[in-house]
Amino acid sequence: MSTYVIGDIQGCQDSLLRLLDEVKFDPRADRLWLVGDLVNRGPDSLVVLRFLKQLGTAAISVLGNHDLHLLALAEGFGRVHKGDTLDAVLAAPDRDELLHWLRQQKLAWREGGFLMVHAGVLPGWTVDDTMQYAAEAETVLQGADYRDFFAQMYGNTPVAWDSDLQGMERLRVIVNAFTRLRYCSINGEMEFHHKGAPGTQPTGWLPWFDVPGRKSADTTIIIGHWSTLGLINRRDLVALDTGCLWGGRLTAIRLDDRQVFSVQCPPMRHPKS
Repeated sequence: MSTYVIGDIQGCQDSLLRLLDEVKFDPRADRLWLVGDLVNRGPDSLVVLRFLKQLGTAAISVLGNHDLHLLALAEGFGRVHKGDTLDAVLAAPDRDELLHWLRQQKLAWREGGFLMVHAGVLPGWTVDDTMQYAAEAETVLQGADYRDFFAQMYGNTPVAWDSDLQGMERLRVIVNAFTRLRYCSINGEMEFHHKGAPGTQPTGWLPWFDVPGRKSADTTIIIGHWSTLGLINRRDLVALDTGCLWGGRLTAIRLDDRQVFSVQCPPMRHPKS
């Protein structure tokens, strides 16, 4: 049995199937971890959701910002963004079943010395902290009052973690860290506007994983989200968003031996909006 982790799919079903063929994935024996952003901007979000759902326990995913965006839109919150390609999911006869499945996915997954999140972990959080805060937010997302969360999900504040935070402010910091984080200050203040590669950011900001004294540095954290970062495969960090959506590659890593696999992807042409 092997475990493969795949970067941001974003509705690119053809590329996903070619990559699974490349690694000879067998759902009866192997496991698939997904770093989130399963949907949006690519052409086949509906097909991707149906395919992954039918894999059952062979597939484990964490939620990305595009996945949460879909869930919010389905409840009537947020606004449609230019480039969104979610109409087919929202109009599907099995939409409620698919969205329920998506809402049950994790924000963080820890197993065998690896921790998987979509975007990042605040530098002041230990791995145990990370799992505790993920569980807090997952309880709300999977609970009866999940619509209240989506009604207040969008926003950039508070910008930093404080253990005294409560209610929606606390949840928003947790979810923003897991699904949107790229850069932060040495004090853990999050910056949400700059998306360029490390070295292009404004003065005073660091990639979250390079903040000195980061408390999760003893664990290998697996992320997607950051296409300009590209592939990273180092002791404490595996980054797997290699820009499939933009004509880059869809990438997987086999956790058993850290071997990397990838397939070339065609650039997406978004409908005018």
